[in-house]
Amino acid sequence: MTDYDSPWKTALERYFPHFMALFFPEAHAGIDWSQGYTFLDKELQKVVRDAELGRRLVDKLVRVRGRDGQDDRVLIHIEVQGQPESDFAKRMYVYNYRLFDRYDRPVVSLAVLGDSVGETLGRFGYRRWGCAVNLEFPVVCLGDYRDRWDELEQSANPFAVVAQAHLKARETQNDATVRYQSKLRLIKSLYRRGWQRQDVLELFRFIDWVLTLPSDLEKRL
Repeated sequence: MTDYDSPWKTALERYFPHFMALFFPEAHAGIDWSQGYTFLDKELQKVVRDAELGRRLVDKLVRVRGRDGQDDRVLIHIEVQGQPESDFAKRMYVYNYRLFDRYDRPVVSLAVLGDSVGETLGRFGYRRWGCAVNLEFPVVCLGDYRDRWDELEQSANPFAVVAQAHLKARETQNDATVRYQSKLRLIKSLYRRGWQRQDVLELFRFIDWVLTLPSDLEKRL
């Protein structure tokens, strides 16, 4: 069984600005990166621990400062979802309003779906007797990048490799030989893209983590 949770958390923490630039460029452009950002994992757990709904790969809460002048501090709630779930949009809504209720700050909800295609917007809401409640949030489907593989290959964004490794891990989970070939190509690509040594090591770690191989192929690699 491939462990996706830990490598995704590690990659997101190390490459958060790159993650935003690749998947959510509008939000990336709205953040004042010169002011830094803060992960609020403990604060997120306090809010959602009694509202466990479904299974996630990653939940992250990040405090940033915006450029738009409307409100200085904004909370970004990121969820990486491995498998399709019927209550996914409801969970995003629950976490959004709980975070807003506790911190009284704007909350931007963002979602990455690891095994889906075609979705760009998530919605949850209801209307009754003149009262309407609604949440819309941007959605990125990693499956769509199978048709944009060349774009990922040419990208200088480190998170492009994270997306590639995740997709290949899903595609090759029942074929060790194909997985070996995919893993080798990805590792070689790290050097071709001209990154610094530490980035090569970090991204190799992610690739190695999710593209696990039988011991004989691992030795060969």
